[in-house]
Amino acid sequence: MDKHLHDLFIKTINTDKKKDLTQYSALNLAYIGDAVFEILVRTFVLMKAKTSVNNLHLLSKDIVKAESQSNMYNILTEHLSEEEAKIIKRGRNAKSHSKAKNASILDYRQATGLEALFGYLYLKGDINRILELFEICINIKEQST
Repeated sequence: MDKHLHDLFIKTINTDKKKDLTQYSALNLAYIGDAVFEILVRTFVLMKAKTSVNNLHLLSKDIVKAESQSNMYNILTEHLSEEEAKIIKRGRNAKSHSKAKNASILDYRQATGLEALFGYLYLKGDINRILELFEICINIKEQST
C-alpha cells in the first residue's frame, strides 16, 4: 500500500484510546466502517486519477456500491482471522431497517458485513490491517472490471 496513504490514515486515529468493542452493535460498526471505507476509496481514487471531481465521484461510487462490496466480501472472507470472520458475519446478519436503492438484499447485507469489519478494525486501532484488507478489496474490484 502507498506509504502516503498509510501515513495519512494513521493520523486519523488515536490508538491509545481503545474501548470495549463489544459495546457496539454490528450496525454501529458498519456506520463508522462505511466512513472509513469511503475515505480510503476517495483517497485511492484521488491518488490514482487526475480528473474532475465529477469523475472522481463516479469512480468512487463504483467501488463503494453494495454490489462491489458484496463481491469483495465473498473473496475477502478467505483472508480473515477467526475474530475478523465473526465480525464480518455479525455485520452481514444484522437486521437493518433500510436497504440500498439498487442492490439485492444479499448484496446489501454482505456490504454491511464488510463495513462492520472496517469499523471494528478502525475502532480497534488496527490501521495496518485495514490497509491490508483494503488493498485486497481494491485488487478484487480491479480484477472484476
